[in-house]
Amino acid sequence: MQKPNVIILSAFLFPFRSGAEVCVEKVAARFADRFDITIVTAKMRRDLPRVGEIPSLLVGGLGRGGQTITVIRVGLGYSFDKWFYPFLAPFVVRRLRPDIVHAVLETFAGAALLLCRWVYPQARRILTLQTTNRSFLKCPIIRSAHRVMAISSVLVEAAKRCGRDAKLIPNGIDYWAIREACARYPKAPGRILFVGRLEKMKGVDTLLTAFSEVVGKFPQAYLRIVGDGSMHSQLTAHSSQLVSHDHIHFLGYLSDSSLWREYAEAEIFCALSLSEAMGNVFLEAQAAGCAVIGTRVGGVPEIVLHGKTGILIPSDDPEAATTTLALLLKDQELRGKLSSAAVEHARQYDWSGIAEKYAGIYEALVLPSCALGRERRQ
Repeated sequence: MQKPNVIILSAFLFPFRSGAEVCVEKVAARFADRFDITIVTAKMRRDLPRVGEIPSLLVGGLGRGGQTITVIRVGLGYSFDKWFYPFLAPFVVRRLRPDIVHAVLETFAGAALLLCRWVYPQARRILTLQTTNRSFLKCPIIRSAHRVMAISSVLVEAAKRCGRDAKLIPNGIDYWAIREACARYPKAPGRILFVGRLEKMKGVDTLLTAFSEVVGKFPQAYLRIVGDGSMHSQLTAHSSQLVSHDHIHFLGYLSDSSLWREYAEAEIFCALSLSEAMGNVFLEAQAAGCAVIGTRVGGVPEIVLHGKTGILIPSDDPEAATTTLALLLKDQELRGKLSSAAVEHARQYDWSGIAEKYAGIYEALVLPSCALGRERRQ
C-alpha cells in the first residue's frame, strides 16, 4: 500500500530554528518510514538548495531504512522570503497533491494553510498552535483547519476563543540523549545557563542585571548564554559593563551534542521570558537535572511546577531574579530536591511519545480512505 502523502508547512527550518521548527524536524524524522513527508519552507538564504533533504538520523529520528525527508524551499533566498511564503507555499501543495497538509506555527505557515483552503481544498488541513505573540488573522487561520493542536493550555484556550477545540500536544525533548550527556559530564559548581533567542521577549537583560548582583557574593558563579538573535551585540556590550568577561560567556548557536553538554554541566538554568507559549528549554534543563528558574507567563507554569520542578518568579523583575539565583547558589539541598523531581517530570516529554500522538491524528484523517481518495484524483 502506498504511504499517505503529508506536507508540513514551516516558514522556517534549520538553520533558522527554534521550538516550532524542532517540532517539525522531530515529527517528520520519526514518520519517514510510515508517511511520505515533504517539508515546504522559505528559502531565506541564497546558498540553501531549492530542493534538498534532511536525513532522519541527523534530526534524531529512528532512521529506519535510511529514509530521508524532502525539503522544498520557496522564495529568492533573502530574509523577506517569509512574507512571500504564505502565497508561494500553497501552490507547491497544489502541485504535490497531498492527503494532509500540516502547518506548524500560526503565523506565516498558518497563513499558508488558510490559503490552501482555496488553492487545494482536497487535502485535510492540520494546524499546530505554537505562539502567544501573534494575533493577526489568528482566528481565521484556526478556523481553516480540520484539526487543531496546541502545545499548551494557554493556546487551547486561544483556540476556544476562536470557536474551535484544540488537542493539547506539547513539544517534546530528546530526553535520553540529554540523560546520556549527564552520565558523561558532571555538574560544574556555580554554573548558570540560559538557552534561547537573544530577543527582548526572552528577558536576557534582566538575567544579566540579576547575575551582576549575585556574582559579588558568589565569585564561583559563571553564566553561559547559548543562542543568537537581534540583541546579541547589545547584550554583550551590556554584560561587559556589568561583570568581568571571565564570568559571562556568549556561546552562540550550538549543535545538539554541544548543547546537551551545556545542560549537563549547569547547576542552575534561568530563563526570564516576558512571553512564552511553552518553553522547551525548561524541559531540556529539567531532563539534565538543573534547578530551573522561570517566569509566571504563558505556558511556563504548566511545565515548571513551582517549588517542585523549579521556581517561578514574576517577569521583568531583576530583584526577584537576584534573590532566587542567590538562594539556589547557596542552598545545595534545595537544588538537589528540585533536580530529582525535574528529571522524573521531564521524562514524559520524550519525542518518541509526543510524535506518536501526531501519528494517530494523521492516520485517523487518511486511513483507510487515503487510497480511495488518491484514485479519485488521478
